[in-house]
Amino acid sequence: MNDIVANDKLGAFCRHTHVESMGAASGPLAGLTFAAKDIYDVAGAKTGFGNPDWLATHEPAARTAPSVQMLLDAGAHLVGKAHTEEMAWSLTGENFHYGTPVNVNAPGRVPGGSSSGSAAAVAGGLVDFALGSDTGGSVRLPASYCGILGIRPTHGRIPLDGVAPLAPSFDTCGWFARDADVFERVGRVLLRDDAPARSPRRLLVARDAFAFADPGAAEALEPGLDKVSALAGAREAVTAGGEPLAAWLECFRSMQGAEAWAAHGEWVTRVKPRFGPAIQGRFEWARDIPPGDVARARARREEIARRMDEMLRDDAVLAVPSAPGIAVPCRSAPQLVEHARNHALPILCIAGLARLPQVSLPLATLEGCPLGLSLIAARGNDTMLLALASRAAR
Repeated sequence: MNDIVANDKLGAFCRHTHVESMGAASGPLAGLTFAAKDIYDVAGAKTGFGNPDWLATHEPAARTAPSVQMLLDAGAHLVGKAHTEEMAWSLTGENFHYGTPVNVNAPGRVPGGSSSGSAAAVAGGLVDFALGSDTGGSVRLPASYCGILGIRPTHGRIPLDGVAPLAPSFDTCGWFARDADVFERVGRVLLRDDAPARSPRRLLVARDAFAFADPGAAEALEPGLDKVSALAGAREAVTAGGEPLAAWLECFRSMQGAEAWAAHGEWVTRVKPRFGPAIQGRFEWARDIPPGDVARARARREEIARRMDEMLRDDAVLAVPSAPGIAVPCRSAPQLVEHARNHALPILCIAGLARLPQVSLPLATLEGCPLGLSLIAARGNDTMLLALASRAAR
């Protein structure tokens, strides 16, 4: 075990699934270090998925996930596996079995989940960048809570072979970094895109998304909006949803739950794993989602995607809060956690439903804690977002 993992005081790394691998001697990421969320396979090592029973009932990986291999081939050194919420299905980062990684930029508060260890390792300076995953917000929310850069790419843009699924039609491979240049360089490797990035032509501000922001959060994000506007064009207020975003959230929840049960229901039924209370409740709910609700949600999703495609045509960018507010305190009452979740997911589900790329920028603070501003672009405009984020973060 290397010194970084052995001396980890943040609880970011997995000791029970530790693996490391040297990258190529040269390449665009040579000399950089990274962590991989413990849902990514590395040949010869087990993938823990945040749950001891998953770890005990699965064999070591036969091959390394292509996304991890691309980074190694580009010269980056894998330091270790980073903690995840169990089954990658939560937003706080408090794992029932393995604890909560430390959020160095908001002491005493959660790092956000489910990519909690990856975000904590980057924010704490343990690695240069880290792989996470984003289904319903698991990169974007931790990036906001920890005050770092994070991106959910266009759905399907980066291969997810060798990555434990949650809801495959929403799952994406995302990443975190503190440094804007590193953030963009990693993206160029994973997206396999060296073409010059286009420039945004319009900045749209989603007033219905900002309506979910906590008191003071929207005001705190104003300077960030001004900064982005100077790079992307004059602001225009819009309504992202043709109906309340809470209705979009119900569409997302039905599909996510049904897909999670389809992916893991057989294992849950057979193994009867020990879950934390929140995850146990989610799988019990997912088991009984009516098929008719799922079918209606799938049809509605395509209508939502068409709406967003039209809104973001001609290289427009949509601004939304990355989170409704700052991270909640560790071990908060369930009611407070559920309140934060119910205000975050209507914002976060926009990009997921429409399969869009979204980047979170650390452009604000509130009560001394980080707060992110997010930018959403049309499908395939990932490098445009990366370049814009790089300029704004500098």
